[in-house]
Amino acid sequence: MVGDSGAGALSNKVMKCLLYPAWDELEVAEQPMPVLAEGEALVKVAAVGICGSELEAFRHHSPRRTPPLIMGHEFCGEIVALHPGVAGAGWRVGDRVVCNALVPCGQCVRCKRGDPHLCAQRQIFGMHRPGAFAEYVNVPLRALIAWPAGMPAEHAALAEPLGNGVHMVNLVSHLRPRTVLVIGAGPIGLLAQQAFQTLLGVTTYAADLSAERLAVARRLGAAQVFNPRDVDLVQAVRDLTDGEGVDVVIDAVGTGLTKKQAVQAARPGGAAVWIGLHENTIAAFDTYDVTLPEKRVFGTYAAKLEDMQTALELMAAGKVDVSSWPEVFPLERGVEAFRRMLVAHGGDIKAIIKP
Repeated sequence: MVGDSGAGALSNKVMKCLLYPAWDELEVAEQPMPVLAEGEALVKVAAVGICGSELEAFRHHSPRRTPPLIMGHEFCGEIVALHPGVAGAGWRVGDRVVCNALVPCGQCVRCKRGDPHLCAQRQIFGMHRPGAFAEYVNVPLRALIAWPAGMPAEHAALAEPLGNGVHMVNLVSHLRPRTVLVIGAGPIGLLAQQAFQTLLGVTTYAADLSAERLAVARRLGAAQVFNPRDVDLVQAVRDLTDGEGVDVVIDAVGTGLTKKQAVQAARPGGAAVWIGLHENTIAAFDTYDVTLPEKRVFGTYAAKLEDMQTALELMAAGKVDVSSWPEVFPLERGVEAFRRMLVAHGGDIKAIIKP
């Protein structure tokens, strides 16, 4: 049933997975083993993170993730089989790999100009193709990079979300920012905060509605934290910066309000970077607040393989903390892990599942 090299013993078997069978439902279930297609490797999943985009899709019945589906796109594992057509392609059975969240076509104009993450035909794990909340998943070779020796699986699985932070750094590094506000101290926000601190040496500030998350952001290096329940966030940031605002604001939440705040809290000539996907529209947006002070607004999505490679190097060098705040769960507790992150009480910030 599975294609070739190393696959014989796995043929005609089933695997366990965290299945999204219908709206509002999750269950640990058995599914048939994946069938390898040309250009693919069968990867035994070692660890996979639960992403906020998956939580939002589940909560709001997003048509972008329609059940029945196996979600999961932040993952690492071991190659246990290769399709016969990929012999000599540089990968072997037994190689430990980290996987990108998306698979670009490699042929379209966007891929050829160096933007494979924006590929018009991109396939995202757990959306357009089966994801990694499972014991096994098929991965096209062009979405793989090497998993550094000695790195724990629960760290390697975070290369993709940390790669998002690295990608944001690359988007705005030409502006030479010295101050950065991160709105949303969830996983993407905390990883972006650390990427900016490590790669650019900036002073960071963090905003969140959770005191526990703000405490983590402070421990990870934020010079100041704000709870918008207690202060006017935009005014507080301006007060801290002599009325100017910060150089760059990262909106890792994505509500209409936080998108506005990101623009308003940026200094004239500064930038807002929108990565959060909580809401799709903004009511009564003041476009003059972009035009007259010559602010920039960047949308950002996903990461390139080179961003993920940098992320792995940062983790391997111990420059980014990915161990003190995520929680690890076995696959058997996958439903509990997912539902805990949906509620996100107290210290529940990031869950990693180890099949």
